[in-house]
Amino acid sequence: MAASDRIVISGAREHNLKDVDLELPRDALIVITGLSGSGKSSLAFDTIYAEGQRRYV
Repeated sequence: MAASDRIVISGAREHNLKDVDLELPRDALIVITGLSGSGKSSLAFDTIYAEGQRRYV
């Protein structure tokens, strides 16, 4: 996968996230699941959304 085809998150440490690394494909539906309090919202809003705003707005 080319660098422009994915979003790379390295070392995310918001709220319950502890050094999370992941690669997400662009232009695809992504579903984040997990237990209550596991950091789903932190990953989706505080990390991925904020990075998109920083890069593309």
